Amino acid sequence: MTAQTATPIATTPSQPHSTQRRAAQRRKRIRNLGFFALLAGPNIALLLIFVYRPLLLSFYYSMLQWNMGSSVARFIGFENYIRWFTDPDTPQVMGTTAIFAVTTVGGSLVLGLGLALLLNKKIFGRGIARTVAFAPYVLSGIAVGMLWLYIFDPRYGLLSTLLKAVGLSSPQWYTTSPWALIMIIIVYLWKHVGYVALIYLAGLQGVPQDLHDAAAIDGAGKTRTFWSIVLPLLGPVTFFLLITTILSSLQSFDLIKAMTDGGPLGSTTTLMYQIYVEGFQTGRAGFASAAATILFVILLVITGIQLKFMERKVHYA
Repeated sequence: MTAQTATPIATTPSQPHSTQRRAAQRRKRIRNLGFFALLAGPNIALLLIFVYRPLLLSFYYSMLQWNMGSSVARFIGFENYIRWFTDPDTPQVMGTTAIFAVTTVGGSLVLGLGLALLLNKKIFGRGIARTVAFAPYVLSGIAVGMLWLYIFDPRYGLLSTLLKAVGLSSPQWYTTSPWALIMIIIVYLWKHVGYVALIYLAGLQGVPQDLHDAAAIDGAGKTRTFWSIVLPLLGPVTFFLLITTILSSLQSFDLIKAMTDGGPLGSTTTLMYQIYVEGFQTGRAGFASAAATILFVILLVITGIQLKFMERKVHYA
């Protein structure tokens, strides 16, 4: 008998390991994409419907000669933009807008920082004071404007009574062009300073106490410590507030509507208020859409400049 040797049979795997890994990675990506769509999908849909769609429609309407409520519209290209730039009221509107924005933004930052420094001290009733300072920010702008109209009344208002007590006469806030804008700026600052102070207060409480102690050991006083240590560390907070307050100021409408209705003689008409007047009072929807698009471009440019140039000077801890 002869011995027979068994030869082994080679087996090949049905699926390479690399193929299995790729399939597993593909399934994982699909799961992650589905999870992302589940969480972010509703927000993206809302942004597309209520932000980007109106923005695109506004740009489209700015190319039309269309009156609000009319079923007839005619395409005129960039004629509404040409009318806006050549309108004799445009320089006054833009000047008023610039004055209002600069004074309210600068005033909010300076007064808000000062109020935050005060509220950061260990004083009696500090919690109540913080609440009172922030409360005006959450109030309705229309209600605030109506309330302050009584305070500024030249004959019977509280401010007139206080000025008479010191031998001064009250300005004609409602009918004199410089004072009407000053009145709105004062009320705007009163309403928004609490918000700025609250954000600055959070930034002040985030400054490490070790830095204050080290500065005191080195002989630095409170003023030197503030300018050399605290203020630079508040750079990110200031940068954030600068963007938000500029956007809020340029879009301010409610106080102007409640207190002056854009008068006297258009001296308190900002670009935002002009959009309202042209769209809902005169009915020139195409012209108002052109002005709204211009305001959007201005906000976009200002934000881009801030992000590109000013963030370089911000020091993050």
